[in-house]
Amino acid sequence: MTADEFRAIALGFPGAEEKSHMNHPDFRVGNKIFATLNDDLTKGMAQFDAERQEEYIALDPSFHPAAGAWGRNGSTMITLATANSDVVRSALATAWDIRSKKK
Repeated sequence: MTADEFRAIALGFPGAEEKSHMNHPDFRVGNKIFATLNDDLTKGMAQFDAERQEEYIALDPSFHPAAGAWGRNGSTMITLATANSDVVRSALATAWDIRSKKK
């Protein structure tokens, strides 16, 4: 999967928009970040809860928790070059859904 494919999936959800946070692209719904791309566009991140994070890590070895507290709180890194596009699509849909319902 490429960064452009990741971006296209993220922007395909209702109300999704691309902004920038700390000099890298992020994807938001209702001004809440549900996904990001890293600086060199080799990794994506999807924001889950801990339970869903475990599910996606079990589905695809390209998924792993972000470092530190971010990872413990559900931030999940995705190595794009090896990621399964169907799993990424599902993951981003899940992240979008979680964030779109948060107040």
